[in-house]
Amino acid sequence: MSTSKGGAAKGGGGKKKEVKKETKLGMAYKKDGNFGEWYSEVVVNSEMIEYYDISGCYILRPWAMEIWELLKEFFDAEIKKLKLKPYYFPLFVTENVLQKEKDHIEGFAPEVAWVTKSGKSELEAPIAIRPTSETVMYPYFSKWIRSHRDLPLRCNQWCNVVRWEFSNPTPFIRSREFLWQEGHTAFATKEEADEEVLQILELYRRIYEEFLAVPVSKGRKSEMEKFAGGLYTTSVEAFIPNTGRGIQGATSHCLGQNFAKMFDITFENEKGVREMVWQNSWAYTTRSIGVMVMTHGDDKGLVLPPKVAPIQVIVIAVPYKDADTTAIKGACESTVYTLNQSGIRADQDTRENYSPGWKYSHWEMKGVPLRIEIGPKDLANKQVRIVCRDNGAKVDIPVTNLVEEVKVLLDEIQKNLFKTAQEKRDACVQVIKTWDEFTTALNNKRLILAPWCDEEEVEKDVKARTKGELGAAKTLCTPFEQPELPEGTLCFASGKPAKKWSFWGRSY
Repeated sequence: MSTSKGGAAKGGGGKKKEVKKETKLGMAYKKDGNFGEWYSEVVVNSEMIEYYDISGCYILRPWAMEIWELLKEFFDAEIKKLKLKPYYFPLFVTENVLQKEKDHIEGFAPEVAWVTKSGKSELEAPIAIRPTSETVMYPYFSKWIRSHRDLPLRCNQWCNVVRWEFSNPTPFIRSREFLWQEGHTAFATKEEADEEVLQILELYRRIYEEFLAVPVSKGRKSEMEKFAGGLYTTSVEAFIPNTGRGIQGATSHCLGQNFAKMFDITFENEKGVREMVWQNSWAYTTRSIGVMVMTHGDDKGLVLPPKVAPIQVIVIAVPYKDADTTAIKGACESTVYTLNQSGIRADQDTRENYSPGWKYSHWEMKGVPLRIEIGPKDLANKQVRIVCRDNGAKVDIPVTNLVEEVKVLLDEIQKNLFKTAQEKRDACVQVIKTWDEFTTALNNKRLILAPWCDEEEVEKDVKARTKGELGAAKTLCTPFEQPELPEGTLCFASGKPAKKWSFWGRSY
């Protein structure tokens, strides 16, 4: 077991073990008070993140990496069903290749990190570190695709990328290096590409809603917010009620034939005619973990949905004076064994230099969904006490029903976390019709659904008119589930006829 800062008792000459008092485990900040400080405190104290000496870079500790691995396990299995193949492309890309697609590189230019030296000598030409891999991969797609028999080409890589962010680095949410998967595919027809865009978007919805218990809206990005160089972008969008900000959860882009044109990716169809391929790219990142922390965390620390909790059940012995510690220890071990055998991720905190109360706080901070306490009374009654992390509910359960009851409780916690998050998010949605209603809703930290004329100039104007300390408002997405738009409805910002409903707000 890991020990938290403050560590275990040093030395060991004395016979009496030092038992830690319940100190230094509480949170200094409240979620509803100073959200930014609260968030930083949660990710560090729960042992997910350690700050690094280069700004915007973070060490991902096992508690974060194990969550990432659980998400990866699900997603990787699903995309393999779609015949995606694993690849790994180099981290570096030359300047002339990176700049081949003008719109694309313009979108990323400010964030590209460059290698200019080797030892003390200057490189002949600077080499970029990938901010994304379209330009790394596509020269080779051009080489590998010759005929319609080579299609579809579907590749995915799990890797790191570097984007030299300068604005407000935040662990998981905005960092200079992050982990992600990026899928890149090529098809003979637009229909196939369009179909895959939505298949992948549905998998991203499932990651957020079914695993991380975070409600998201599926929709399409505006022309201004779409992926640079792409045809159109779809996304899943989350919302953080505490800050009143939207957050892009994951994106699935149809690139159209733009990159095929630039990189000469063509194939010979069944009739012997050369055609350009249709391409997609799609990705989700470790940002997803940060969205989960912001959504469910509370004033005691992290709250983990059971599906992604590295440890779903923590077992803690509660030996009172003169208790039969050997028997209690045995009961704890057998409880962990029974749960593990039935596929539940359970563990025991066996550290003897911490009090049970300290351990409760420690594992609450780490967000473990269920705590099992076993003391002399529980032993005598052949039961265990279970405490739920999400609502603090306590329940005594006979040892004979242990596995069934634990499975039911884990399932309930997963559902409750999603339901609570959905209710909070839905309470923030405000439908508006006019500019005055829009600015009021924005200042009230709302997720705004507004009728819009779908013009880029109008979106630019909204950004300009809402600029301020908290950042400008923009379109988050146009949801696929569109409410009815009565004839004659006008755009809230321009007064022109509205074409659609779109989500607007400030964002991360």
